[in-house]
Amino acid sequence: MKFTNKTIREIALETPATIPVFEKHNIDYCCGGNKKFSEACENAGISPETLSKNISVAITKAENTQEFNPAAKKSASELTDYLIEKHHTFTREEMERLTPLMAKVAVKHGDKHPELHKLKEVFGKLCEDLLPHLQKEEMVLFPFIKDLSIANERNTSLPTPHFMTVQNPIRMMGIEHDEAGDFLKEMRELSNDYSAPENACPSYKALYFGLEELEKDLHKHIHLENNLLFPKAVKLEQSVFDDDE
Repeated sequence: MKFTNKTIREIALETPATIPVFEKHNIDYCCGGNKKFSEACENAGISPETLSKNISVAITKAENTQEFNPAAKKSASELTDYLIEKHHTFTREEMERLTPLMAKVAVKHGDKHPELHKLKEVFGKLCEDLLPHLQKEEMVLFPFIKDLSIANERNTSLPTPHFMTVQNPIRMMGIEHDEAGDFLKEMRELSNDYSAPENACPSYKALYFGLEELEKDLHKHIHLENNLLFPKAVKLEQSVFDDDE
């Protein structure tokens, strides 16, 4: 399988089994997924041949174990439910759980590891941005996508929303996704790729493990919205409102 002429985003969409490989090498497949395969390899410091081999192994393993992407064949309406149940809930729960742990570790170890104070600050900003972001999706964008799905299925019309077109909230959500991606990159740099010191206590290690798992989930979460849900929503809107004309 050749990837030379494809972007990381395209590869992740076509073959979800590649996502763990991209995560392992810190290759952004969601917000920064528009990079060509060769450019992404160069940025990650890995040869295209090596990454291609790793991807082939992952694909073979997925085929042998019959792994699949549970979101791939879902409708736009089904995707909104899946995102809330699978990713929004996890994000909220982990931010609530990790916030006091982050504070505890920063207080206890911040003198010897001052980067923890900056990490706490950036994590706080991420949480402050994500909570209203999730609410806007659940209260405004996702319900409209469900309305579009119903109108499309029933071949009925919809009134023009106050935001005029679904592309406007999608554009705003995309900007906020990019901002979250920037916070995640900064957190990874501050934590030295979530590598706790050798003598780190269990809380320190648990914090880094939790933050890295949150990062992985957010990458998948953003990927599904940017690259699957949002394009489906735009097509739905075009179908519904073109039929009205």
